Amino acid sequence: MVQLVGSLRKELADSLSACRVLVVGAGGIGCELLKNLVLTGFKNIEVIDLDTIDVSNLNRQFLFQKKHVGKSKAQVAKESVLQFCPTANITAYHDSIMNPEYNVEFFRNFMLVMNALDNRAARNHVNRMCLAADIPLIESGTAGYLGQVTVIKKGLTECYECQPKPTQKTFPGCTIRNTPSEPIHCIVWAKYLFNQLFGEEDADQEVSPDTADPELSWNPADTEARATASDQDGDIKRVSTKDWARSTGYDAVKLFNKLFKDDIQYLLTMDKLWKKRKAPLPLDWLEIQKLACPQEVTGTGLKDQQVLGVAGYSQLFSRSVETLRSMLAEKGDGAELVWDKDDPPAMDFVTAAANLRMHIFSMNMKSRFDIKSMAGNIIPAIATTNAVIAGLIVLEALKILSGDVEQCRTIFLNKQPNPRKKLLVPCALDPPSANCYVCASKPEVTVKLNVHKTLVLALQDKILKEKFGMVAPDVQIEDGKGTILISSEEGETEANNSKFLSDFGIRHGSRLQVDDFLQDYTLLVNVIHCEDLEKDVEFEVVGDAPDKAPTPPSAQEDKNVANGNKESAEPSTSSKAPAEQDDVLIVDSDEEEPSSSTMDVRMESGGHKRKLHDAETGEASAKRQRLDQPLAANEEDDDIIALD
Repeated sequence: MVQLVGSLRKELADSLSACRVLVVGAGGIGCELLKNLVLTGFKNIEVIDLDTIDVSNLNRQFLFQKKHVGKSKAQVAKESVLQFCPTANITAYHDSIMNPEYNVEFFRNFMLVMNALDNRAARNHVNRMCLAADIPLIESGTAGYLGQVTVIKKGLTECYECQPKPTQKTFPGCTIRNTPSEPIHCIVWAKYLFNQLFGEEDADQEVSPDTADPELSWNPADTEARATASDQDGDIKRVSTKDWARSTGYDAVKLFNKLFKDDIQYLLTMDKLWKKRKAPLPLDWLEIQKLACPQEVTGTGLKDQQVLGVAGYSQLFSRSVETLRSMLAEKGDGAELVWDKDDPPAMDFVTAAANLRMHIFSMNMKSRFDIKSMAGNIIPAIATTNAVIAGLIVLEALKILSGDVEQCRTIFLNKQPNPRKKLLVPCALDPPSANCYVCASKPEVTVKLNVHKTLVLALQDKILKEKFGMVAPDVQIEDGKGTILISSEEGETEANNSKFLSDFGIRHGSRLQVDDFLQDYTLLVNVIHCEDLEKDVEFEVVGDAPDKAPTPPSAQEDKNVANGNKESAEPSTSSKAPAEQDDVLIVDSDEEEPSSSTMDVRMESGGHKRKLHDAETGEASAKRQRLDQPLAANEEDDDIIALD
């Protein structure tokens, strides 16, 4: 056993060996954290992770080896960690922490919970469970060279959801379907196409030309003639994409000509779209095979970093369609495939389809590596960042177990040193927000929607589950009768799903009592009826923060940073990265695609306050006053280089 000896006072060492802790997540941060815990002296650890080990994990999740690919992360992590400390008592769960089995009573078994998660839904859930159980939670995350650790304690600090988080950034359907102008538009289109052909069809993910485009204007007679120009190699009939593909036997050539020739010709008939844009250029399968060389590549280095020619991507498209067709057939009638960036055939399909569409719309094509990064909404994870953050989690855990919760800090790991030559910047924890709809004494929220157009199912899935992070909500209308609108008991209120809220007497000013018994969470929802919401907006939460990044500080502000009673904290020069990254902490905000992960300084009433631009969601974190005390760990900044 290589456990550290003599580094902790006896009382604390005894506390570590006796306390029971829960680690949620056994990935990049989780592996480093589990190793740190047993080496520090923790003996009773439970770890839960639903994921299995993939080859792509092996470059940074050092508890795993090639022989472990396909096995449970939690179980293998347990076995590997026991080699460091055979006397440790570790329990592994290959399961989702959101399973009802892991209720409030389960969380009350622990003195401390440590998150090492990679998605907001699970973070929201663990946050609520720890609040309900009144157990301290250490939240963490990394994004490339950036990292963050914070402590959440009921009644003492902000909870994970105290700061409003912007909704996931989306692109207008007409942009995706008709007028893509950036590679990401083509990648989103290709992912939609995968679902339409092989996965779960979603009306919001249509890929055919959008005839309702507000810019649309064309000659109907000409359109009719051109839209029916090809009835042999895939026509333009407005039928289900999946049904049409099945009718062709998933013929790759017919699919190619429909998607990249006929649909593009159809777009060209919408002449108003191309008055100020470069018109797209249709591709024909036979012409490409005659004129181009499939082996044409640009770029050097690894295969995934090379860019093929149009012919090469045409062949890749054909091969991937055939592979996915076979996979779908093996699953049987009515089966569906699920998009996974780590599934080679799925990634081949999206790479080929996205690049062909980029070529059609005169964009430079991208390598498979670049497309995977954007399609999976990830930044390359860096092992050193995970190691630093895992070490900071343990330091905060030691403070909690010593009874010094007040000494806990939010700690930011920057890409470059600040003026004091520190990469690690500790900041005071903020108190709970009085307006938080999760940790306030009486959580309450106001939602603006059209009661005549909002279905009960939309209230349940899009508002309560997706927006407010509930798992199994029960909804009662405060109408004096106690009408049950939604029940978490299966089948009890399913008949209500297809009805509008107004059918139950819900109107402007109505109040809904919402309970999630799994999370031990109650929320009062005030309804505001509104008939003039923006296009494609189903509801608005009154008081939500705008989805925009904080304004960068001026050069003059940067120069004014000084010692004394003014806090100093310069902005890091972290590079821009695609949003919603894995292992990203969203202590301050959340869910989708920010253009950058920047930390900046803002001048505020006599003191400098620092904001972390949330890497996962693009939202700025709450202002946290910086402390003068340097963090004990990593005092010499030069020892940490390029910490992702």
